Amino acid sequence: MTKSSVEESQKDAATRRAKGEFVRGVSGFRSVLGEDPDFPAQAGRYHLFVAFNCPWCHRVTLARNVLGLQDSITMDVAFPSRTTVDDPIEPNRWEFNPTRIASLTGQPLAECTSETATGQDFRLAKQIYEAEGSKEASVPILYDKKTKRIVANESAEIIRMLNAQANALGSSIRDDLRSDLYPLGEQHMAMRQDIDMLNDQIYMAINNGAYKAGFSSDQAIYAAAFSKYFETLAALEALLATDDRPFLTGDTFTEADLRLFPTLYRHDPVYYVRMKLNGAKILDYPHLWRWLCRVYALPGVADSNSLIHCRQGYFGRSWNNVVPLGPFHPMSYPKAYAHPELAFQAD
Repeated sequence: MTKSSVEESQKDAATRRAKGEFVRGVSGFRSVLGEDPDFPAQAGRYHLFVAFNCPWCHRVTLARNVLGLQDSITMDVAFPSRTTVDDPIEPNRWEFNPTRIASLTGQPLAECTSETATGQDFRLAKQIYEAEGSKEASVPILYDKKTKRIVANESAEIIRMLNAQANALGSSIRDDLRSDLYPLGEQHMAMRQDIDMLNDQIYMAINNGAYKAGFSSDQAIYAAAFSKYFETLAALEALLATDDRPFLTGDTFTEADLRLFPTLYRHDPVYYVRMKLNGAKILDYPHLWRWLCRVYALPGVADSNSLIHCRQGYFGRSWNNVVPLGPFHPMSYPKAYAHPELAFQAD
């Protein structure tokens, strides 16, 4: 796994942030499940802490579902909006609170849970880290329920280890039917090279690029991220169009597809407005739209996330906490993702 596809360079990070650039931090827990003797691959032992609006968490929930690990890896889901300024512990933190009311729906969100893995009934993800002496506060977290320790909190590494250890972790899908997101062996070397190249391109320009555009406060930095984002969308459209391949590397759904999906899933209904990425919609790229619908139709993918959480989480943090209700043309989302033919209307 190349470093540039996992984390952003921290060189001159403070200076860059001061100039208005969004610079993503580095995750501190990097144990490898199944290789670290403290964390053997065992069914029923591990737990995920996630937030559905977070695209990095979405990678992990996607992997859990497409690999058939829903029954063997338990999961808690945070409320999509962070804690408020009057929180008794700390504002702007991920909260496990199933009773909290979403402004978008006027009621609690059914997917949200309490914290169930530590035995401490922590309310904030921050408290899970504090129990290990860490000042981090992010999700996702892969957690060991036996030792009560954090295994890892870097999404790229979590999905790689879930794939490598899917059988030992208790996958409900037979080996010959389960997607191999990053196939090993000499015979798959070319595919791994393609996946690595795509991961670099997608992480820098699309996954992190969306945040560079949406959360930067400098016009020139925003413009550069905006340009690179849409240049890369055009390149991926051309790649899919070359031989009308179903997935990015060919006939097989791989880690590259999994890592692209969370951003494109959010683009039309959220990022187009919230991240100021209004150059085009994915509907305007026929091959990418059909790819998006194709991935959405895979078993477990639709259940891995919620656009209600995404809308609430991204727009609920805006200055007035009002969440846009659209788009509804040509169809509401995520209903539109079941209609690959809509792309033809945008040709």
